[in-house]
Amino acid sequence: MPVTLDRETPTPLAVQLADAVRDAAADGRLRSGDRLPSTRSLAEQLGVSRTVTAAAYEQLHAEGWIAGRHGSGTYVTTEPPGARRQRARRSEPKPVMADAIDLTPGSPWVGGVDKAAWRRAWRAAADLSPLRRPERAGLPAYRAVVAEHLLRHRGLRVGTSEVDTPAESVLATGGTSSAVAELGASVLRQGDTVAVEEPGYQRAVGALRAAGITVIPTEVDDAGLVVDAVPANTRAVYCSPAHQYPLGGRMSASRRVALVERARREGWLVIEDDYDGELRYDVAPLPLLAALAPDVVVHLGTTSKILTPTLGIGWMVGPPAVIAEVLAYRETTGTGPAAAGQQVLVELARHGDLGRHLRRLRRELSERRVLIVDALRAGGVSVLGDDAGAHVVLPMPTEAAERELLRRARRRGLLLDGLARHHAGRSVRYGIALGYAACSREELTQAVPTLVELVREAGG
Repeated sequence: MPVTLDRETPTPLAVQLADAVRDAAADGRLRSGDRLPSTRSLAEQLGVSRTVTAAAYEQLHAEGWIAGRHGSGTYVTTEPPGARRQRARRSEPKPVMADAIDLTPGSPWVGGVDKAAWRRAWRAAADLSPLRRPERAGLPAYRAVVAEHLLRHRGLRVGTSEVDTPAESVLATGGTSSAVAELGASVLRQGDTVAVEEPGYQRAVGALRAAGITVIPTEVDDAGLVVDAVPANTRAVYCSPAHQYPLGGRMSASRRVALVERARREGWLVIEDDYDGELRYDVAPLPLLAALAPDVVVHLGTTSKILTPTLGIGWMVGPPAVIAEVLAYRETTGTGPAAAGQQVLVELARHGDLGRHLRRLRRELSERRVLIVDALRAGGVSVLGDDAGAHVVLPMPTEAAERELLRRARRRGLLLDGLARHHAGRSVRYGIALGYAACSREELTQAVPTLVELVREAGG
């Protein structure tokens, strides 16, 4: 049982046990049909009274997370009543008060979006005639804008001799998770094995599992995904080399070369999630995996973090065979990204508003990072993560310490995100992934002293 109880916290042991089983069932460590120990056996394993285990099981049974089979035992259920609601609530914590300060990662700095430029782009997009037929690959103008964006801001020259223009190597997508889901349903096959970063982006993990893909959590260290740890029977590898989510490191140059060389040698497809790729503050970014090996790498990007998820758009750049399979899947299923958000980005780029926003964004987030890192370290709090992106990591010693910090922070009006939920397997790293883009700079300054106090109390 993936359960750890902390007798030093005020949280009742039965509540801790129920929380731990619920978390394990929600993130896949306990799977549908897994048989649970009896209340007596589990009590002996954990060194608690049977009253504790019985109370926890009773609560989980009432919520629908577990079910008893007569004469057989207790099992994790297939889809507990309300499980989707429970998972959404646990993975995306909601404010406990109207004025709570959001310090969770993954949200953009929408306060920096120029409102006049935003309105102008939407008006211009609305002036276009409605489409008669869907553009399965995306609007040609949008694909051209993305190709220019990748060249200018990411140093990636897209296109091969097999296409007429660079834009034809670009597909519009509904975002990174949507693109991973499409790859899982078109290029990959049910039963294929995909290595993913551990800890890593659980929405991508969920998209792969929903497509019937076997996910293999693979170790991440300070230099990124550990290439030697990837199993030999892997069909594909999913990684975020620019700014690993959620640990915040950058894949080293040698590790990038090792990954693409092994991919070519063993026939892997590498899925490069360019998370926070445009947000580098200290040195120039390392070459993208797609630039090193365009024949085996599918590059994914999105506007959700650099602009806003309102547009609901992203992009995919990959080998011609991969692009063809995704397009065939879209034709078969009648799916494809919506055009409205694509046209708005085209208009933002046409007037130079996109470039100006990116410059403001880098400057603002760089200053925020300095502000929060200096304040935390001055308070004796350890801070991890490269000088990039929109979040840092505050390590914690145990899962119980992480959970207690999250609980206390919510009571004090701070919304935080723990590392434990970012594991596809059993949690091995604990701490806080601390975002600094969603709130205002004033809120950030206000929150730091409280955060230092809470982290130090929790042993971080």
